[in-house]
Amino acid sequence: MRRHERRAPGEVKLYSYFRSSAAFRVRIALNWKGLAHETVAVHLLRGGGEQSSADYLRANPAGLVPVLDVDGTVLTQSLAIIEYLEETCPEPPLLPPDAASRAFVRSIALSVACEIHPLNNLRVLRYLVRDLEIGDAAKSAWYRHWVESGLEQVERMLSQRGLSGDFCFGDQVTIADLFLVPQIFNARRFDCRLDHVPTLTAIEQRCMALDPFIRAQPSAQPDAEPG
Repeated sequence: MRRHERRAPGEVKLYSYFRSSAAFRVRIALNWKGLAHETVAVHLLRGGGEQSSADYLRANPAGLVPVLDVDGTVLTQSLAIIEYLEETCPEPPLLPPDAASRAFVRSIALSVACEIHPLNNLRVLRYLVRDLEIGDAAKSAWYRHWVESGLEQVERMLSQRGLSGDFCFGDQVTIADLFLVPQIFNARRFDCRLDHVPTLTAIEQRCMALDPFIRAQPSAQPDAEPG
């Protein structure tokens, strides 16, 4: 599913870190919409984290990735960025046509963005180790607990609503899939248990057969590092 790449109005720059799941989401959206863009690497670990530099904080005072700069208009927060892309470049769509279905899709995306991801964010893990002096084993247990239990909740949401098919919402790729896939990637990287979420892993595998997802994955990024 390789789409002809087109230019959005103005110059598009994505400030990204290859392992950032939030940046991963936006990369998929840009690829899905076929929008050409320049990637500006922001290393979250090197030199204490390039996201903490004065220059970067002027773009995003929160010191987080991603940031999307569209001809000087600076956008932050992955969900807000993806919704902006959906509004300004509606084809091909990433949201269903009716309000109730859009609300359900957003509820899946928000379950990842607001319930799972904040508890395993790099800032949180650093605080556990540096400030609370929690050891690596306990930190890993924290990570696995919140990711595994959070994904189990999403699995139940899909099962109970009976709306999933090839993807989270029937056979249409939506923002729900854009949020799910990076979280599954991170879960595998940190050896989380996934046998209890067979619907989610099957959806992730189908997504990762699609070109926009393949090109967005961490290993395909210009700033990718081994390991």
